[in-house]
Amino acid sequence: MSEPRPRYSIVAPVFNEEETLPEFYRRTCAVMDTLDGTVELILVFDGSRDRSPEIGDALRAQDPRVKLIKFSRNFGHQIAITAGIDYAEGDAVVIIDSDLQDPPEVIPQLIEKWKEGYQVVYAQRISRAGETAFKLLTASLFYRLIQKLASIDIPRDTGDFRLIDRRVVLALRRMREHHRFMRGLSVWVGFRQTGIPYRRAERYAGRTQYPLRKMVKFAADAITGFSYVPLQLATTIGFAVSLLALLCIPVVIVLRLALGYDFLGGQASTLIAVLFMGGVQLIFLGVIGEYLGRIYDEVKQRPLYIVAEAPPKPPTPDEP
Repeated sequence: MSEPRPRYSIVAPVFNEEETLPEFYRRTCAVMDTLDGTVELILVFDGSRDRSPEIGDALRAQDPRVKLIKFSRNFGHQIAITAGIDYAEGDAVVIIDSDLQDPPEVIPQLIEKWKEGYQVVYAQRISRAGETAFKLLTASLFYRLIQKLASIDIPRDTGDFRLIDRRVVLALRRMREHHRFMRGLSVWVGFRQTGIPYRRAERYAGRTQYPLRKMVKFAADAITGFSYVPLQLATTIGFAVSLLALLCIPVVIVLRLALGYDFLGGQASTLIAVLFMGGVQLIFLGVIGEYLGRIYDEVKQRPLYIVAEAPPKPPTPDEP
């Protein structure tokens, strides 16, 4: 006879968190012990190169509620969240980072809103401790830019820290796109959604796993995954430049005939115009290339991740 499904699943991606993982487990377990139902803690090891997997093995040996998913290599934070959702069996699934910037003590507040009937409950940051002015500025600009550009209303100042109902889990499992922006996907599926405010803490130990390069890629995935505005902008600027050129033609003719003034004479002005147009064209070729590259990745139909070790996935009656 199969065991009943857990009421709650907590999914935490792990990448080189050997200093933080024991404390994350301790604080999360303290919360798990207070919940009104069975809980599973799913740790997704995204190709960690430190002792994090060994620490996870020790935690699993002492606590049967701990489940480990180990990737064959690093596939990225958003893919690790996806794997956790794929394996989660709870009626409510909480996604939380393992660096303790998202306090596990907020989880009961997410569950309280879920019990009120909300299917997606996201944690909304009202402060971000321990982060540089540059990180705060770029994060603020990113959230406001994506809110302006995206075809859906993505709440400001929200990360992946959220609770999703099992109906949302099953909907997300059907979406297998490679360049993933999970907080956008969880909004796109719809259902009743609400947020709770919380104060984001600084990292417990170690250093950030999101350098500038990853942040830029993450922003590109978010924008290209939920907006056609960059492509539409190419058309808009093309028409604007063409209109400007048409308007300049009679102006140049009048200045030449009436005043004898060669407004656009000389090699310098010609070179500037050519370089400007060439730069604009190359920029938008790059934009088109970003979208085309994502189409190419989808056409190849490679799996989102390769698992080196994971618990069995028992079939469930509501599996899509």
